[in-house]
Amino acid sequence: MTPARARPHERFSTEILLTPASVSTFATAAGDANPLHHDAAFAAATRFGGVIASGPQTTSLLLGLVATHFAPRGAMLGLEFTFRFMRAVPADQRVKLEWLVVRVRPAGRSGGELVDLRGRLQTQDGRTAVGAKGRVLLTDAL
Repeated sequence: MTPARARPHERFSTEILLTPASVSTFATAAGDANPLHHDAAFAAATRFGGVIASGPQTTSLLLGLVATHFAPRGAMLGLEFTFRFMRAVPADQRVKLEWLVVRVRPAGRSGGELVDLRGRLQTQDGRTAVGAKGRVLLTDAL
């Protein structure tokens, strides 16, 4: 029998330093021309008080952490993810990304395991800015 690739209550996290330059570069690559991600003067005059990270960037960071965490354990396929944007993520701080394995169960005919996750991105002040839920398939081969 193949050993479990994930265990309930397993936690994993990382911290990422955001900068206005990295936020602008990501937004440009994603095709997002919103001045909130590029123009410091424009963004300073908004309720956010400065440049903020885009939603695609924050969710990509969370998704990337899941893929990186499980990659050494075999093939991983993301099946579904949902995100809730709760507050803006300033472009000039260190953020914490974290996930919790909520449930692991056999994947049936496809083999492997179905893993349910809950995650979040926290700003430097410890507040959750993005909440997440996800499900992945972990197996030997896809």
